[in-house]
Amino acid sequence: MRFLDVKTDYAFKKVFGSEQSKAILIDFLNALINFPDTSITDLVIVDPYQIPLIKGMKDSYVDVKAVLANNTHVIIEMQLLNYEGFEKRVLYNAAKLYSSQLMRAEDYETLEPIIALTITDFPMFKDLPQIITYWHVREKETLLKYNDDIELIFVELPKFNKREDELVTVTDKWLYFLRNAESLEFIPQTITEPPLLNAFDIANTAGMDADELELQFKRKDFIYMQRKSLEKAQKEGLMQGREETLRQMIQNMLALNLPMETIGIVTGLSFEEIQDLQ
Repeated sequence: MRFLDVKTDYAFKKVFGSEQSKAILIDFLNALINFPDTSITDLVIVDPYQIPLIKGMKDSYVDVKAVLANNTHVIIEMQLLNYEGFEKRVLYNAAKLYSSQLMRAEDYETLEPIIALTITDFPMFKDLPQIITYWHVREKETLLKYNDDIELIFVELPKFNKREDELVTVTDKWLYFLRNAESLEFIPQTITEPPLLNAFDIANTAGMDADELELQFKRKDFIYMQRKSLEKAQKEGLMQGREETLRQMIQNMLALNLPMETIGIVTGLSFEEIQDLQ
């Protein structure tokens, strides 16, 4: 068997946001979110995903939206690329989902709570060891919550490193599915829960036609190219920063009338390289 990379936007929405995903999404949310009262038992998927025709990269399916039985609105996003401004976009999407509930002339009391669940394929909070973190609006000194209406939850997949034989909780198994599905050739024996088995079934490439497989390939290729472009930009930025630092060092040493030989020893550069940087 081969499975889709469920971290890609296309596959993620196919598994968690399609018509047959209700039980899967309920189990997934219960595994990743600590609901204050009780586990959720029902929800409605907003605009269930349908397999599109291949139209190139202008078709982008990024998030899954649902309304829980208690009227809490949830937006779930899988993000592979860490680009500048991403943190602000998470806040913007959460605020937009919250404010879009209010129609003209309606009271603010009609606003229902929202949860923005963001799953990243890169570390966001490197100083925190937790895989899953929960964020609210709080008073600065007492940490008293302002209210519970907006909650941000982040899941950092690179921090999850358990092997198949270490999977104990349902949360472990869902995180393992997200991170490793594409590299698996069979469903792990430790995974027996029906929602997880159904998720593997949807992600199984054996049941897909040529158009679906081509779309998944295009999405993966597009994301790969975007990631390489970001890495290249970061590398070039670091190189440019190093050159500026060396140039300033050389100017400072020349101002002190240090000989070229000394400058070469300190910087590790040849005479020609020093001249170029000057």
